[in-house]
Amino acid sequence: MRWLVSVLLFFSAAGVSSFSVTTSNADVKVKENAGADLTCTVSADFGSNPRVEWKFDKLGSQTFVVFNGVVTDPYASRVTLYSRSNLRFSKVTREDTGVYTCEASSSTSGLQKATVKLTVLVPPSVPICGVPDSVTTGKSATLTCFDPAASPPPTYRWYKDGTLLPSDPSKFAGFQNATYKLDPATGKLDFPSAAKMDSGQYYCEVSNEAGPTQKCQARRMEVRDLNTGGIVAGVIIFLLLLGLVIFGVWYAKKKGYLPSKFSALSKMSETCFVSQGEFKQKSSFVV
Repeated sequence: MRWLVSVLLFFSAAGVSSFSVTTSNADVKVKENAGADLTCTVSADFGSNPRVEWKFDKLGSQTFVVFNGVVTDPYASRVTLYSRSNLRFSKVTREDTGVYTCEASSSTSGLQKATVKLTVLVPPSVPICGVPDSVTTGKSATLTCFDPAASPPPTYRWYKDGTLLPSDPSKFAGFQNATYKLDPATGKLDFPSAAKMDSGQYYCEVSNEAGPTQKCQARRMEVRDLNTGGIVAGVIIFLLLLGLVIFGVWYAKKKGYLPSKFSALSKMSETCFVSQGEFKQKSSFVV
């Protein structure tokens, strides 16, 4: 047993290396146009001159911020590398939101990395809302709400006639008969089968941690029954108009106001027949 302990102490004294790359803050949040530091600590095992790179990943697209210890051109005017491996933004924009990866390597080590999520705080703006003016009873309807700029992505809420619509109506006594579906993450308010009780003034509200809540202007959605009387009346009017057109054409032909296509075709047929007869007669004569 003492022999085993001695061996472990020997390897410990020999300095078995454990290369590591860490960050002191993996989730950085900062207001737009402010400065931000992304930290990356490289262990001493990498030596005095490790290869350090920073990469930016957004929506599956990856670009270099620092390549082989040098800040790349797109970031050179507002990003610096300090203390060998830390990244400093003098000013961030909403486009800088995403995941940053610090990677370190050396001739004696493999690649090690740490990731930092940067969220640039952008307050909500007035959302773009879509509310249909009229919906037929029993048909589906979708109300949309969208804020393209807010960061982090905002939470969406819908109001009807000034009353907040809960995202899960089945949990509230006053909304148990409601059939709508609301997604607070996307801003969609769906009515699979609209009823007259769904008629009302609707508006959407957006909020996030970056600033005050914003809302769009209220618009009315009216749910109406199918107007069968109007459809029948339209069909009758169409048939009357069609009858008047047919009568007008018949009367004009009867009075000779319009040439008879049938007569014209008959005359053309007679002319062709006579011409062919004359041609045949002349041909036999020559023979």
